Amino acid sequence: MKTQDFDFYLPAELIAQFPAEQRTGSRLLYLDSNNHQWQDALFSNLSSFLRAGDVMVFNDTQVIKARMFGKKDSGGKVEVMVERILDDRHVLAAIRASHAPKPDSTLLLADAITATVIAREQEFYTLRFEHEKTTAELLECYGQLPLPPYIARPATAADEARYQTVYARNAGAVAAPTAGLHFDTGMMDQLRAMGITIAYVTLHVGAGTFQPVRVENIADHTMHSETYHIPQATVDAIRQAKLSGGRILAVGTTSLRALESCASSHHDQLIAGYGDTRIFITPGYHFQVVERLLTNFHLPCSTLLMLVSAFADMENIRLAYRHAVTERYRFFSYGDAMLIERKS
Repeated sequence: MKTQDFDFYLPAELIAQFPAEQRTGSRLLYLDSNNHQWQDALFSNLSSFLRAGDVMVFNDTQVIKARMFGKKDSGGKVEVMVERILDDRHVLAAIRASHAPKPDSTLLLADAITATVIAREQEFYTLRFEHEKTTAELLECYGQLPLPPYIARPATAADEARYQTVYARNAGAVAAPTAGLHFDTGMMDQLRAMGITIAYVTLHVGAGTFQPVRVENIADHTMHSETYHIPQATVDAIRQAKLSGGRILAVGTTSLRALESCASSHHDQLIAGYGDTRIFITPGYHFQVVERLLTNFHLPCSTLLMLVSAFADMENIRLAYRHAVTERYRFFSYGDAMLIERKS
């Protein structure tokens, strides 16, 4: 398949620059992939598409303050975007600069931290922070919230709350699992009260989620690695639901990738534990675990658009997205949501 097969026209004004006034205040497009039908709805009415015995799997990763600004020892300006915390002293990061920094050179970040460039592999650098505080502590003190590149404004104090899910608890992501941003604690309590099982996975979203597919043939694209953890309680909840007729709904593509990566790695079995994934889900993929997906609207030619095209069928997604543009749905991280039934 060609990358251009996943292109579509998106007016710039439909790219949401701010979240809805209330977390649950977005719109919801329901897509029944098997009957080739969709329905316009409100996110606040999500419960009408659910039933007792269903399992909803949320990604409880927490966004870290991964963006830092500074200068090279030569004086040139740099912007550092941490991709992953490797340990208490080292990070993997992308660096924007007029000239790429060389190994063994140093950076002064936030006028407070010296970082040594250890190595470079493709577009990412390994940096060592020369400081008595841990990398996590330094980022919290001196870093900035990494809003996506298509939000054309600086992050504000309000973003520090709204670009984080209400259930975030495991720090490590550099981008929010955005489908989860629509939920507030009241809605989650409502779902539990109606018999929905709430379960969690952790997948630390990397900056690679925003990287465009630069190859002509999608089979030539290489995904960035992301770490995940699936607790035993989540495995048990999913197994019980499948035995009793409950449906498995992944809240976000990150939850889906964690579950499907685990199953793919263990002969179609869901096993509790930790792992790394480079899973690239494209049309033709055979889903093992997830039957329903709640997600936002994705970038043209992106790996996430390819994933939902695999889940719902390419033509269903093409028509649903055309409808969303016509009806002025809001796109991307702070935008509206879709609930998708998997194409059987």
